[in-house]
Amino acid sequence: MIQYFRFYTIITVIFCFLNISSAQTDRAIEDKITTLLAKMTIEEKIGQMTQFSAPVDSFIDLIRAGLVGSILNLTGAERVNAIQKIAVEESRLGIPLINGRDVIHGFRTIFPIPLGETATWSPDFVKEAARIAAREASASGVHWTFAPMVDIARDARWGRISEGAGEDTYMGKIMAAARVKGFQGEKLSDPETIAACVKHFAAYGAAEAGKDYNTVDISERTLREVYLPPFKAGIDAGAATLMCSFNEISGVPSSGNKFLLTDILRSEWAFKGFVVSDWQSVTEMINHGNVADTLEAALLAAEAGVDTEMVSGSYNKFLVQAVKNGQFPEEKINEMVRRILRVKFQLGLFDNPYTDSNREKTELLSDQNRRFAREISAKAIVLLKNENEILPLKKNLKSIALIGPLADNQLDPLGCWFCNGRADELVSVLQGFKNKIVYGTKINYVKGCEIKGEEEPDLQEAVKAAMNADVAVCVVGESFDMSGEAGSRARLGLPGRQLDLIKTVYETGVPVVVVLMNGRPLAIPWIAENIPAILETWHLGTECGNAIADVIFGDVNPGGKLPASFPRAVGQEPLYYNHKNTGRPPVQKTRFITRYYDMPVEPLFPFGYGLSYTTFEFSDLQISKPEIKIGEELKVGVVVKNTGMVKGDEVVQLYIRDLKGSVTRPVKELRGFKRITLEPGESKKIDFTVGKNELSFYDINLNYVVEPGEFHIWIGPNSTEGLHGRFQVVKGQ
Repeated sequence: MIQYFRFYTIITVIFCFLNISSAQTDRAIEDKITTLLAKMTIEEKIGQMTQFSAPVDSFIDLIRAGLVGSILNLTGAERVNAIQKIAVEESRLGIPLINGRDVIHGFRTIFPIPLGETATWSPDFVKEAARIAAREASASGVHWTFAPMVDIARDARWGRISEGAGEDTYMGKIMAAARVKGFQGEKLSDPETIAACVKHFAAYGAAEAGKDYNTVDISERTLREVYLPPFKAGIDAGAATLMCSFNEISGVPSSGNKFLLTDILRSEWAFKGFVVSDWQSVTEMINHGNVADTLEAALLAAEAGVDTEMVSGSYNKFLVQAVKNGQFPEEKINEMVRRILRVKFQLGLFDNPYTDSNREKTELLSDQNRRFAREISAKAIVLLKNENEILPLKKNLKSIALIGPLADNQLDPLGCWFCNGRADELVSVLQGFKNKIVYGTKINYVKGCEIKGEEEPDLQEAVKAAMNADVAVCVVGESFDMSGEAGSRARLGLPGRQLDLIKTVYETGVPVVVVLMNGRPLAIPWIAENIPAILETWHLGTECGNAIADVIFGDVNPGGKLPASFPRAVGQEPLYYNHKNTGRPPVQKTRFITRYYDMPVEPLFPFGYGLSYTTFEFSDLQISKPEIKIGEELKVGVVVKNTGMVKGDEVVQLYIRDLKGSVTRPVKELRGFKRITLEPGESKKIDFTVGKNELSFYDINLNYVVEPGEFHIWIGPNSTEGLHGRFQVVKGQ
């Protein structure tokens, strides 16, 4: 007891010391900012709020004059240091620049696209990917990444679904926090960290018709319940910056939306970091139609709370005169500049503005980074179908036909936003197969057709290769530029003539495996019905081919799960599992229900779905008590057993449903998950806690509350299967 008391006392003292030390550091930074602000002219203050993109030749003189606060898209430690030297040693006040870059899923070592990383259902792996990306980027002179993108995307037509965590808000919160912590580490002053920027604020993923940059019109309840929580999670994790979105919400573009950027972000959430606009989004408000000219755009954005303007330059052109004319208060400018300078101090740029150029030699594309890329890529792969256990392939097959435009492709598997990744450093699927084969198996590679285009392909070579093989592996999907920004699609099937290629190979009678590479859910009903084995591999990045070979030949048992529902047809979009029930749900046996006349309403493959080379059994659902009071916690658990013959991963998923609320509730909501590894025959008890965080929602008056009533609960392998139980929530005494 005495030892425990001593240990507790020591921990308490350390905790108090750290808090005092942190508070002292914060006060010291604020004092330095106050002193610096007193020395700055209004031109220099507005300069801190201005960002320009590389190449920098056209604005070197502005940097020298102290009229630029940040730059983007400049990489290479020596080049960044040279520009930083001008800012630090030649400008009047020596304020360092902050250098930003879109480090979305790796810097030089490219990991799976964020949607693919999320398919691991492992926040630890996602955090480590961001950590490695930060080390590489910081070694190349990058201080700040425009990531993570935390937009919830329920419409697979929207190209930027590839950049986020998919359709679910709970998953979005978990992954947002993991990525922020990975980028920023324990403290921003560590030279191996970079500042995170949660984006795009807000509801960008709800763009009408899935068209990028398009209008968003949703209720405040939907905004707060579905789209805002991942932003709050990223900020709570310590995100230093935030980027506003291109879209409008209910008639107000985000770049001029004071409700978002001041009322919610500053007043409700007490965000201390700074806000950056998206590329030219301030002046694009003229096109939106809520401002008449660039002056109005600059004034509205600044009043709303945009601290840094990216690229368009309206702050530099107009805010100085607006302050001098009394159109805009200098006190507010001081607040905005304080936020920018605070992040620069936190990054340690005033004490150490230059990057150690020697780090680039050891950090970029190291063997260790490649090993991790291979591991996370394999974990991201989702087995969608494995009829008659065609997978894994035996390593002693006589011949394999490797067919498709992505089979020997070193560019497109990098995916959208591949930053400083290089095609010549990517392992193709063909190379991955060659690396894996040790028994003299002959690999016949045939491209078959292009990814895009409607020209009639010559398929005879593909037919010949298939007919002379034990198995045909068709590697198909999207090019890197068919998803990501400006990558919206009105059709969600395989582009070009790739489906014709698969059908032709299938008609030979040879067993066929389809390997999908894509940045979004695809509509593949014919493939799902006819092809015996299907792997969803996303765009995996640098170690693509090795990771796919690891899974196809059974050295890694796939355990990934879908972070977004796969539709049967594009007409089902938007498509998401946690929809509302309606007054005429599709379970009723009548014509007059929520349904389609020509196909089922259910997805082709549901959220959370993914198979394994082994099998798992869920049993013994335990709910600690049938009734809890508001504010109490409930313990729930389940036993999971590997009932197959090989070691494998399962993702245990917890869903709840509130049967009655003051406003309607979704049919299911993810409220917990754990990825586990089990040996053959091994069982494990998995426990979850359900409490206020899992049960709260925005009631009829937009208060965040837990309401009494009956709740259903499921624990299982995906959003459509699982053991079912129920419990009651009652008012406390």
